Amino acid sequence: MHLPVDENPLDPKAQRAADRTRWLRAFNLSLGSVLVLLVVFAAQGRFDLGAWTVQPWSTAGLLGLLGAPLLHGSIEHLAANSISLLILGTLAGGMYPRATPRALPVIWLGSGLVAWLLGDPGSRHLGASGLTHGLMFLVFMLGLLRRDRPAIAAAMIAFFLYGGMLLTVFPREAGISWQAHMGGALGGAVAALLWRRADPQAPRKRYSWEIEEAAEQARPDAERDSLEPPSPHHVPVLWKREPADEQRGVVLRFPSRD
Repeated sequence: MHLPVDENPLDPKAQRAADRTRWLRAFNLSLGSVLVLLVVFAAQGRFDLGAWTVQPWSTAGLLGLLGAPLLHGSIEHLAANSISLLILGTLAGGMYPRATPRALPVIWLGSGLVAWLLGDPGSRHLGASGLTHGLMFLVFMLGLLRRDRPAIAAAMIAFFLYGGMLLTVFPREAGISWQAHMGGALGGAVAALLWRRADPQAPRKRYSWEIEEAAEQARPDAERDSLEPPSPHHVPVLWKREPADEQRGVVLRFPSRD
């Protein structure tokens, strides 16, 4: 798959500064999202919590498509999602600063929509776990689709830390909204397919033999053939054995010791 490559990479010092700024921005945005969840959790007692949850096959429950990811049922629920959101948000935003902002609305709405379609009537779904599953599947799928070394490394990190999310998209425990997990995962996978080329591939150091090979391929065919050594049959013979030199050697007789 062809990925856009920066033709003029920055010098190493400027590149390190740009990378540091990008990762710090992703961390700050992820931390800000966690702080928003904390503020909403502290204010949940002041408004009708159920009105903002996803209620399957209910017209009023469609409002939860917007508000459910911000709500949590307990401090343990909030802590688990906050840690995952901080880590996966930093990884996705730092690695794919262009694709991640485009993927978030798809993940957000996808998690709520699948929960609304597949959830049991009368149930209520809330929590940011759909977002965390979507970010994990986004990073993992981009590693499979792009197949460059940074993308594969990011996918391996996400799988090492949260590979269990591949199983939690199916029913396992009562009271866990696997439907929201599945919707977020589908949203992340779809976003990876749509915006896999949004972020250019990072410039890679080229070795001397790669540069020489590329320069050789760029030469015209006639010039390239002129640099190739001729066939041995076309090499002129510079010296031939004379007829008098047909005798290869002289046998020397040594007297015996007796």
